[in-house]
Amino acid sequence: MIGVCVNQSPATAGPPVTAVQPSATPYERLSALGIELPAPPPPIANFVTHVQEGNMLYLSGQGPREADGFMHVGKVGDEVGVEAAYAHAKLTGINLLSVMHDALGDLSRVKRVVKLLGMVNAVPYFVDHPSVINGCSDLLIDVFGEEVGQHARSAVGFGSLPGNITVEIEAIVALRD
Repeated sequence: MIGVCVNQSPATAGPPVTAVQPSATPYERLSALGIELPAPPPPIANFVTHVQEGNMLYLSGQGPREADGFMHVGKVGDEVGVEAAYAHAKLTGINLLSVMHDALGDLSRVKRVVKLLGMVNAVPYFVDHPSVINGCSDLLIDVFGEEVGQHARSAVGFGSLPGNITVEIEAIVALRD
């Protein structure tokens, strides 16, 4: 495990108990949020978790995997509601942060979260994909602040995702020189 403050489940961790200073590091913000980064999830097929090319870091899609390996599954809009799927997207964001930390050694190297692609395993009539993927977007802004964490994004629905997971999110991140 990486980090500190384990007083809530990462997927359900609420707002920080105390206000986070704008100059706080990503790790101080994670601590204030009560989030401990797990070890990065291993790839489940023939790919790597990230590729760095120049000052850009490309993160492969991550899913809502708990530190103990449990994966949240189901169709959003049917057996999984928006609130639960939001928590799954937040957990997926925590896994993306874990991969970033593993790749970079220090989350302070992130210059800007550039883009997210959020995929929701949804029933055909589900229309609230952005509210689900906000779980990840809100987390990244909480951890990096508005200037670094605010990003471009797509939030789309899919007929299925690997292993029937509820969400999968990939990211592109710019790095400090």
